[in-house]
Amino acid sequence: MNQEKIVVNRSTANPLLRPQDLRPSMPGMKIECLLNPGMFEFEGRTGMLVRVAERPPQVDGKVSFPIFNAGGLMEILNFDADDEYLDLSDARLVTYNGVVYLSTISHLRLLWSDDGENFTEPDPSFSIFGSGALETFGVEDCRVSKVGGTYYLTYTAVSENGVGVGMISTSDWKTLHRHGMIIPPHNKDCALFEEKINGLYYCLHRPSGIDLGGNYIWIASSPDLIHWGDHRCILRTRAGMWDSARVGGGCAPIKTDRGWLAIYHGATAQHRYCLGGLLLDLNDPAKVLARSGTPIMEPQEPYEVQGFFGEVIFTNGHIIKGDELTVYYGAADEVICSAKFSINAILESLVPV
Repeated sequence: MNQEKIVVNRSTANPLLRPQDLRPSMPGMKIECLLNPGMFEFEGRTGMLVRVAERPPQVDGKVSFPIFNAGGLMEILNFDADDEYLDLSDARLVTYNGVVYLSTISHLRLLWSDDGENFTEPDPSFSIFGSGALETFGVEDCRVSKVGGTYYLTYTAVSENGVGVGMISTSDWKTLHRHGMIIPPHNKDCALFEEKINGLYYCLHRPSGIDLGGNYIWIASSPDLIHWGDHRCILRTRAGMWDSARVGGGCAPIKTDRGWLAIYHGATAQHRYCLGGLLLDLNDPAKVLARSGTPIMEPQEPYEVQGFFGEVIFTNGHIIKGDELTVYYGAADEVICSAKFSINAILESLVPV
């Protein structure tokens, strides 16, 4: 095992996408961030479901942000910036008198590319917005897994009720089938394995502990991709290391002759996000064989260190071509980038557990 074998080839076109490269979803809104795209291939093209985070342009002395009401209509909430009950210490959140909102509202926007680097919107545009009482604060961080001939989109559904996992499926990228919330709050980072294992479907997911437990990676199984059970915690944080405060899964685990390789993110208490690898047994994916001792990728470029929320590399989408793994990631919670890895080099770097 040799960590030095890992070479990270960041795209020379990075950032591939910036907020100003896309149009707001409606008049009166401004795109603040592009984040954490889900990736897939369809009919010879590379597809991206990018998370677009918006809010109204900010006015001096005021703080304003949008939500969807239960009827599916957007409302803008406004507060005085000097209100003693207002807490803006985290750029991602607005807390007012103990009630927590998001500072932006997110939707998913479909983009296409012929070369994996230059992405454009279709005409007409294709977006997925929050729908219903469990998505009033938007939808975020979609992972795309292809099972058979169907693409399954697992995403974070956000509302005042909490954060859970929603799912949508499609076979043609025209007609969407909403399956509702498949894992209730507080849960996110859900990635589906792309084939059955011993007759069952599997997923990685990340419940969040408040007083007991923590932000750990769990695994669950299902007979139908809708009803999930046999939940088991398989990966915990490590004190004093790069993944000391939280861990969460990336995209669909990659099947190799050594096991299932999952790319995951780890963060410190200072909210510095890096990427690592996790190897799971082929026949029993609840069994962890190895994991990264040090990150396979960490924020170091200016566009990764500085942004809406700096020191962040976060992925939930990749494209595989033989041994080449192209990881698409959100950098500093603001721009979209990509980097290429050797799958075998990642496997060689992992430390047995």
